[in-house]
Amino acid sequence: MGASTVEGLQVRQLRFFTLIVSGFLFASCSTSYLKYDKEDQLKKIDEFDQKVKIVEPSATPATPAASEATGTKATTPPEAAEKKTEVAKVETTKTSKKKSKGKAKAEVATPVPAPAPEPEVPTRRQPDLEDDVGFNGRRPLKDPFHVGEEVVHDVTYFKVSAGHLRMTVDPFATVNGRKAYNLKMFINTSSLFSSFYSVDDSVDIFMDYETLVPSVFQLHVKESGQLREGKMLFNENNATFWERKVTKKDGVEEKRQNWEILPYTQNVYSAVFYMRFFQWEVGKEYSFRVGNDNENLVFSGKALRKETLDTDLGPMKAIVVEPHITLKGKFKPIGENLIWLSDDDRHYILRIEAKIKIGTLVSQVVKINPGQP
Repeated sequence: MGASTVEGLQVRQLRFFTLIVSGFLFASCSTSYLKYDKEDQLKKIDEFDQKVKIVEPSATPATPAASEATGTKATTPPEAAEKKTEVAKVETTKTSKKKSKGKAKAEVATPVPAPAPEPEVPTRRQPDLEDDVGFNGRRPLKDPFHVGEEVVHDVTYFKVSAGHLRMTVDPFATVNGRKAYNLKMFINTSSLFSSFYSVDDSVDIFMDYETLVPSVFQLHVKESGQLREGKMLFNENNATFWERKVTKKDGVEEKRQNWEILPYTQNVYSAVFYMRFFQWEVGKEYSFRVGNDNENLVFSGKALRKETLDTDLGPMKAIVVEPHITLKGKFKPIGENLIWLSDDDRHYILRIEAKIKIGTLVSQVVKINPGQP
């Protein structure tokens, strides 16, 4: 977000962190959000709405049955009850006779042993470039996400609080009839930094429960310099991205991108959550595909070491990961950036360091609500 402040390839290299950091690369002194009288229309993208149906759980309690709603109890007339009793007795007698005959036959018949089931041949988890330790096919043996989970970070720049990052796991949704994880990220500037540039951005990520492929994301950007709505759909081996944006300088702009992607591709926002599925053994590198901005990348992270991180929640055991990307077969380091994951089966993102042109942005955990399994 605010990615227009970073040029060329650097945008793609830092895109994994743009939700967290680039909103603070302010270029003006505006103190309020951009005003636009047709803001609601930015969200209406007809082609996307025709192709995608998202159903999120409603907080409204289920409607009770009619008899409960009226406070009355359904009753059966006495005559009907007597007839039901008589029918039940006759049926019981018939059933008993059938069971007796069946038992006699069973004593005479010679049992035939069932054929032994063929042993299952283990198959490599797909795609081949992804590690398969801790998985049964595409599903993890232990799910790192619990509904109700909330992880909050304080984002600092030169040790001054610049804003907050919040990541949540909401109740499961359905996307085009398929069960999906309902993942969200939010970032907003602190009151101090809002005096320079205001940011209130969020993204909704829907990841298929069985395949772990992010079928949809919806990006909502509200800043001093721009309003923007972005939507992406991964449909089999095809990606489509729609965007509507309004800025003070250029007014309303629209963009549509469509390109072929490889199977099991993540998007730049789902990648932040997807990396938590892996085991992260020190010295080992983990990779997965990412599709973004008309390009197909490979994200890789190497687990460098384990260390104890000093946080507002107390000391926390962590695994330090160094990320990089491969673009068109060429290795591209993502600057000097590090990610700290909790050293447990949840792999919460505890800290991110991203060095920019001037200084380093640090995002570190200040709150964890683990949710309910």
